[in-house]
Amino acid sequence: MSGSPIGWSEEHLAYRDAVRRFVDTNLVPLRNEIELGDTPPYDLMRSFYKAFDLDSLALERFERSLDGRPGDDDDSSRSAAETLIPMIEFSRHSPGLVTAMGVSTSLAAGAILSAGTREQKERWACDLLTLQKIGSWAITEPDAGSDAFGSMRSTARPDGHGGWVLNGSKTFITNAPFADTIVFICKLDDGRPPRDREVMTFVLDRGMPGLELSPPLRKMGMHSSPTGEVTAADVRVGEDRLLCANRRATGAVTSTSRREAKSAFAKERASVTAMALGIIDRCLELSVNYAKVRTQFGRPLGDFQLIQLKLAQMEVARMNVENLVLRYVANADAGIRMPLAEASAMKLYAAQSATHVALEAVQVFGGNGYMAEYQVEQLCRDAKVLQIYGGADEIQVTHIAKGLLQGAGARP
Repeated sequence: MSGSPIGWSEEHLAYRDAVRRFVDTNLVPLRNEIELGDTPPYDLMRSFYKAFDLDSLALERFERSLDGRPGDDDDSSRSAAETLIPMIEFSRHSPGLVTAMGVSTSLAAGAILSAGTREQKERWACDLLTLQKIGSWAITEPDAGSDAFGSMRSTARPDGHGGWVLNGSKTFITNAPFADTIVFICKLDDGRPPRDREVMTFVLDRGMPGLELSPPLRKMGMHSSPTGEVTAADVRVGEDRLLCANRRATGAVTSTSRREAKSAFAKERASVTAMALGIIDRCLELSVNYAKVRTQFGRPLGDFQLIQLKLAQMEVARMNVENLVLRYVANADAGIRMPLAEASAMKLYAAQSATHVALEAVQVFGGNGYMAEYQVEQLCRDAKVLQIYGGADEIQVTHIAKGLLQGAGARP
């Protein structure tokens, strides 16, 4: 990170150094255990929150939300840089930790803070924000990955007694195997074609009759982020579990689920860019160090022009992605919300860059890079999912193109 006037401030760099010391002291010694074993990351996440007093800041955010003050659906007590810097630093070693933490404290808790009543916020949000409990945000379904809303089949059916009966299956759900609280997104079963039905959101608790949470799924990468399935089979819930900003006198529901989900997508895509920067930064660091000490044909690897080309292209990618993060930080601190199309463009470039840089890092390391003993192997596996979750590359392209065609993507 640079301390230039267009880069990170001295305060940002000091905070980064403090976070990096925490990561080096607390995460790095446990990396193999978390990445190669079955150790959940939540105790480490809680220790980070305590070390940087983030649990107290989370409580302040919660209290603001109860009073209806600004910041009720976001962490305005922290600057954008303070939010993104830990994502970058954790992603240098264990990107999955960022996903696990963000889904619980941002997506799950954020949904409740945005659309919940005071009682719902007090019941669920506080514990999620402080990591006393772990949350999941269940939207993806086996046959509805990128077409999350249009192909959604999970349903909520009125039970005739003021409550609801939920049915449906969710997959690829972060934190699901260990979740205490699940934000379950489904559609109103009102007889209309599924694509036309209203989107609704409920809050469920582990152990409810009919609710099943699978063991962790085996994945290519992001092993430090437990992923599982959520199945609702005739789960009966009361009206108190429905997240909804407005209810009409007729009893019909005006749901904000779709709007809130799209807002969450934009924030998630900015976070993915920070994760990509961490992966790129670490891959470049490891590759440069390796090129200095590894010899081939009696010469350091870094003396060969093809290796120099790879390192140079990695640095260009690092600079570009860092500039995207810095631009986001500047706009966020100025109160400028990023349009979905712009967030999609940022994520598309950053995710592709991280994947390319990680693959090139493996190439620099040669046979060693293919072995789990060397960290570039893990970072390569971790990077690929950045092109898939939070909206696949192909979906980002559609959002960017729509923004351009509607004029929202134009820049002076």
